[in-house]
Amino acid sequence: MSLLHEEKSPFLPKFDGSGLLTAVVLDVVDRAVLMVGHMDAEAVRATQQTGLVHFHSRSRQKLWQKGETSGHVLEVREILVDCDQDALLIMAEPAGPTCHTGARSCFYRRLHGDTLVNVTD
Repeated sequence: MSLLHEEKSPFLPKFDGSGLLTAVVLDVVDRAVLMVGHMDAEAVRATQQTGLVHFHSRSRQKLWQKGETSGHVLEVREILVDCDQDALLIMAEPAGPTCHTGARSCFYRRLHGDTLVNVTD
């Protein structure tokens, strides 16, 4: 399918067998990867409706808004959809650290051999 035919095509997300798709969140300013999460249809809808990133919590089996307890929400600036419509790239403005550890990004460690080493921002 050519790019021309895909212009204004409907959003028809392809959820996996668990009803989820992968969502990668990047900082809209410097494009740093902030986190990766999973979204079901409810999370996609809530994200679009509120402008705040929502995910499906696999451990709690429920919808959750990123930053709902910490206040460190992720404000959506743009949502990009991959060619297969089974993954999203969310450009967001973070209102504080993204990781529950207090780190700016959930990707604050480098794998060095069999050891994790903290990296600086």
